[in-house]
Amino acid sequence: MNQNSCDELVPHQTRKIKPTRRSVSGVYPFRGDVAVPFESTLERDFLMRSEFFLDVLDVIAQPAQIPFFGVNGQSYTYTPDFLVYYKLGNRSYSDYPKPLLVEVKPEEEWRRHWRSWLPKWKAARHYAHEQGWQFRIYDESRVRDKVFENVRFFERYKRMSFSPEESQCVIDSVQQMGAAPIHYLLARHFMGLYRSQGVAHIWHLIATRRLDCDVSKSINEFSEVWIPINVY
Repeated sequence: MNQNSCDELVPHQTRKIKPTRRSVSGVYPFRGDVAVPFESTLERDFLMRSEFFLDVLDVIAQPAQIPFFGVNGQSYTYTPDFLVYYKLGNRSYSDYPKPLLVEVKPEEEWRRHWRSWLPKWKAARHYAHEQGWQFRIYDESRVRDKVFENVRFFERYKRMSFSPEESQCVIDSVQQMGAAPIHYLLARHFMGLYRSQGVAHIWHLIATRRLDCDVSKSINEFSEVWIPINVY
């Protein structure tokens, strides 16, 4: 039976991550609710990037132990880095977003070892298919892209504090228009000396996911913002 975000039984962490001298390890406070362990800065950045998207329901570290035979014929066990669950949103159950089994690996490493690592990745792809998931390898090109650049930019505004009344006025304007360019919101709500504060305020609303925008593009005052789709 294919698993979805609504399943009661979901995979859990199968291997404890230990500190290592070769890379930076730690735990990432995913949405301030769950501590997700990581073993490298690239894995940490993957978590930060994933956290921004509202359709991501949960990220589970070290979610499965997959047996496979290496190129030398010996048996091994492979533990992928993460399993990402997505919210169903307004999609039908017949078109549910498949969970994503992820290996996060620097490009230089997987290019150097791809021949010896190919058996475990084939096993992971087969295992994911059996579970109704997908399997992907994420290197710097998929993690530290334009999206991540913008997510990092907004991160610095997340913990700022602004008037709830002013925030609601901005949100109401966007709600009435459906989508609004940032320069319009600045002209309407933050005139003159308040313009720079208004910019930070709008960045804060995006960072805290009360407003949304296309983070795959450069963000400026001509960018449009809208109310995030309420996904369940």
